[in-house]
Amino acid sequence: MARLQPRRLSAYAALLLLVVGVIQLVGSLLFYQAIDKQTLREDHARRIAELLVVSDRVYLRDGTLAAAIMTSRHLRIAVAARPTVPHSQESLVPIAQQIVAWEPGLAKRPLHLSLLRERGGRQHLVGSMQVADGAWLNFQSHDISTMWPIALSAMVMTLLTFAACLGVGLIAIRLLTQPLRRMSEAAEAIGQGRRVTIRENGPADLRDLAHAMNEMQDRIAKLMEDQAKSFEAISHDLRTPLARQKVAAGLIADAEIREIVEDSADEMEALLQSLQQFLRAQHLTAQPELVDLGAAVRDLVAPYGDKVRLTVPNHAQLRTYREPLLLALRALIENASRFADQAEVVVDRDGRDWIIAISDDGPGIPPDHFEDVLAPFFRLDDARRRTTAGFGLGIPTAHLLLRRFGGELSFLSGASGGLTVCVKVPRAD
Repeated sequence: MARLQPRRLSAYAALLLLVVGVIQLVGSLLFYQAIDKQTLREDHARRIAELLVVSDRVYLRDGTLAAAIMTSRHLRIAVAARPTVPHSQESLVPIAQQIVAWEPGLAKRPLHLSLLRERGGRQHLVGSMQVADGAWLNFQSHDISTMWPIALSAMVMTLLTFAACLGVGLIAIRLLTQPLRRMSEAAEAIGQGRRVTIRENGPADLRDLAHAMNEMQDRIAKLMEDQAKSFEAISHDLRTPLARQKVAAGLIADAEIREIVEDSADEMEALLQSLQQFLRAQHLTAQPELVDLGAAVRDLVAPYGDKVRLTVPNHAQLRTYREPLLLALRALIENASRFADQAEVVVDRDGRDWIIAISDDGPGIPPDHFEDVLAPFFRLDDARRRTTAGFGLGIPTAHLLLRRFGGELSFLSGASGGLTVCVKVPRAD
């Protein structure tokens, strides 16, 4: 979960940037739309005013040619005795005033304006203006609702600018949160027992945090190593009194008592050996090397003979940590052979990862105890009875070794009983 936090932070920051950008974009578009309406009216008013003045002058010189000369794709002119627009619409009075403002000479001419709406939503400005001899110039200005080119260009530029700013912002957020992602991944690795060197770069606060995490790792590693070595030393020292106990057991005349004492000493010695292996797994170090999985696993299963079958492909090689991997596999194979009559080890590839599956036909583990068996000394038999061999340290030792070096351990229940332990081999590349 720790790894997800910086990603969520980046997602939240990106979402906030997107929301702010969309609000600004919508505001800009509404602003340009408002400007467009006003400017569009002014543009049409200016065009109509110029054309009406020119049409009036042409009509005065030759009334029969005015319509033919002045009609264009923007303005259509017709001369008639009556106006096609008998009176102006109240909503178009501002346009009429703008026409007069552009050409004050038209102020004394009767001018009527109206809108002609088409089915597709387009609107044409139509009007009538009386000329000197009492005739009327009827005109139509095409598509008054057409987008003003400058405003349209401004809106397109706003969209492009928004997209560019959003892209730059997302890249900046990714760069700013990259140190946090590294520290999150490092914290998760530290929690799994691995040692990670965190680069102390970036802003001052992040450098201080990285330095503090590196020092924390040193202190934790030193503490765990001292603790593990202390317990190992105690376990080693206990072997001396156990050896004396075995010698003393041989002097006991009662065979039944002698057997009990010897069995207890042997069990204690086996427990100390398992405990030493578990403690050593906490501070074991290893260097990456090229490992032939086929040869390595074949050596592990050889002592078990036909009890453990092996399936491995050719050329199963990768760079990994040999000693931790083999210690983990040895513990798991031993655990499978102890509780089952038959076991099988399958080495297979899943994409770029190598998976080693160890299956047995034993009693298995209930799925609700898959997490419990990873804890040291956990036993499935009630009240920790000594009815089965082992001390509950084999699987936890394997899990600790794999987790520290970047591998994984998972369980599957067999269809007809038994247990399958899947090992994802650590990659050192």
